[in-house]
Amino acid sequence: MKTSRRVFLKSGGLALFGIGLAGSIPPFVARAVAAEQNKMPFNKRKTLICIFQRGAMDGLMAVTPFNDPFLKAARPNLMMSAAQSANGKSLIDLDGKFGLHPSMQAFEPLFREGRLGIVHGIGSPNTTRSHFDAQDYMESGTPFQKGTPSGWLNRALGLLQEDHLSPFAGVALTSAMPRSFYGDNPSVAISNLQDFSIQMRGNQAGTNMAAKSFEELYDKTASGLLQEAGRESFEAMKILKTADLKNYKPAEGVTYPGSALANALKQIAQLIKMNVGLEVAFAESNGWDTHFNQGTDNGVFARNVADLSNSISAFWNDLSAYQDDVMLMTMTEFGRTVRQNGTRGTDHGRASCNFILGNNVQGGKVYGRVDELSEDNLEDKRDLAVTTDFRSVFSEVATQHLHLKNSATLFPEWKQENIGLIKT
Repeated sequence: MKTSRRVFLKSGGLALFGIGLAGSIPPFVARAVAAEQNKMPFNKRKTLICIFQRGAMDGLMAVTPFNDPFLKAARPNLMMSAAQSANGKSLIDLDGKFGLHPSMQAFEPLFREGRLGIVHGIGSPNTTRSHFDAQDYMESGTPFQKGTPSGWLNRALGLLQEDHLSPFAGVALTSAMPRSFYGDNPSVAISNLQDFSIQMRGNQAGTNMAAKSFEELYDKTASGLLQEAGRESFEAMKILKTADLKNYKPAEGVTYPGSALANALKQIAQLIKMNVGLEVAFAESNGWDTHFNQGTDNGVFARNVADLSNSISAFWNDLSAYQDDVMLMTMTEFGRTVRQNGTRGTDHGRASCNFILGNNVQGGKVYGRVDELSEDNLEDKRDLAVTTDFRSVFSEVATQHLHLKNSATLFPEWKQENIGLIKT
């Protein structure tokens, strides 16, 4: 029964999240929480936050090589200029070559201060243009192995040197456990710290029946559950019960946007300040699949990048004295086509760009290689070429910031190639 219980709890998807069962926390869970003694907060730890931009962000619009004549020709309705103009907003000139989208102005001071680095031409060596497959490969960290059982962030948790990981060592601020956290190391999914409950993964009609079955299993084997995969979930609930989450106030002058991403980052900031042992956190930003009416300085893309940059900027300013211990990195499964399509959007492509924020980042620079976007330089004569394997960035950020050993476990069958993004 030992294996089947673990499968029931972990693979079956035990997750904490905020849509809640009727009656809030089930009585059997409350009994489990009440039976345990409260533990003291964990010591302050290094924390890595990863944000997955699901849908494939157009890196050429977020960070534009604005001098490229081929890009101008390929995007007559989508191309923006870095030159000041009375008609619309201009790109933010970063270095005379790349321009930041004007809706990402919250990133400019972080870039100028050397805290924000950008990697362009980043992507997967796997050429799939399927959202599902590309996300799976990126979150597993094995771009040519479909059946990898663990996610790379869960493996990162396993490489941490602590004797005992906090139940909050790995937290996804999502409604279901992301692929990145699949595995045997402690991790939970919590979408709302103020209104959390326990439920099986998926939208099951028989929620009450599942809860009852779980209660029966708990009543029979409580000690075994707490010692195995479910222990971190019960401990997490116990810690949150003691916190005054509802009355949390961000640092003075900080106002978070009202979006789902901002709310997730706000809750991550709370966990960091609570010193509960958070070491790896995960959040999502959706809506990046811009096949039509992508827009320029306004429209869906502009709204998305404004929310991304404003949410991250608010989070960073909220951290205040904790900034030295935190690093944040974005990711997206692939980029968009160089040429706009017939509906003034862009289709599934190859390379994109990502953003890395931290006091230990050698920022103020656009890393990677973006060749002139002539047809001969494009992948399949249509896409920005992948010139930086995502694993080289993910590995450097995780190993350097979290001080991981044996990084070959993080990304199997891949030889580490750091790009010098993190200060040593």
